[in-house]
Amino acid sequence: MTKDIKKKLQEWAKTYHCADFIQNDPVQFPHRYQQKQDIEISGLLTAIMSFGNRKQILKKADELHDCMGTSPYQYVLSRRWEKDFPVEERRSFYRMLSYADFHSYFERLHTAYSDYDSLEDALLVYPGKPMEKLCRFLEVSYKSPQKKLNMFLRWMIRKGSEVDFGIWESFDCRELIIPLDTHVCRVACLLELTETETFSLKNAQRITAALAEVFPDDPCFGDFALFGYGVNNK
Repeated sequence: MTKDIKKKLQEWAKTYHCADFIQNDPVQFPHRYQQKQDIEISGLLTAIMSFGNRKQILKKADELHDCMGTSPYQYVLSRRWEKDFPVEERRSFYRMLSYADFHSYFERLHTAYSDYDSLEDALLVYPGKPMEKLCRFLEVSYKSPQKKLNMFLRWMIRKGSEVDFGIWESFDCRELIIPLDTHVCRVACLLELTETETFSLKNAQRITAALAEVFPDDPCFGDFALFGYGVNNK
């Protein structure tokens, strides 16, 4: 990687890694809360919905948070979600995510918080790196790039950030994988951090490794550079 590219990445990351990033991003929803469990629940469910048209994501995430009210944690424990998101309701809540899908997410969260104090603690029983643990908890493949889940993990694990929360102490931000989306792929390819715009775990890991050359202790700081520049320079 050339000095010029490293300099660009450092400058872009500094430009886009700021509180202003929050207002147009799904991360705004967990920022409504102070309690760890509320942030975890809001963060996970918001991240799971973070695909497609941004305006629609924010609209439907707002609707979900209206249901959960002032405390997503109390909402999960109260089981009110059983009525709001019936297990037999296959109708779409957001795109291909049905009411029944959200019932399943709430069920998993209810089980986790019934047995553990936090989602962070619940994940520690699973083997592997952070992404593998979360994928095992949700019973999804950890061999795909899992953009939404890696974004959630970035929110929970990265410290010293105005955007990310850094409330999980058990994980190292050097184990994070960049959330791979169109903007990240396009800009990474343009800068020759990768040779392909393929949406694969291997490519996400390749881009993360390249960013580690610039930000060795916090590779996903580079996410703000690639995503921020990509969104603002389509």
